[in-house]
Amino acid sequence: MRKKVLITVKGRVQRVFFRVSAARRAEALGIRGQVENLDDGSVKIVAEGTEENLEGLIDWCREGSPRAVVESVDVEWSLPDDEFRDFRVM
Repeated sequence: MRKKVLITVKGRVQRVFFRVSAARRAEALGIRGQVENLDDGSVKIVAEGTEENLEGLIDWCREGSPRAVVESVDVEWSLPDDEFRDFRVM
């Protein structure tokens, strides 16, 4: 079953290739969506895919890219609306 998730990752997650690494992981999992830096220093991911694949992306976010220091990962689930055709770094 397809779902949508909003993931907010806090910590040292900007300027450490987090967005590019997240996009690569999402693409490998067949997930569509986008990742972007927020003004408060966190990273926001909006993603759609199967629940299993989205759980894989959430698990990856808890570690992040090699130079990232993840302090917290907030997750909000919702129904998909098929707004994405691919996965993009904003």
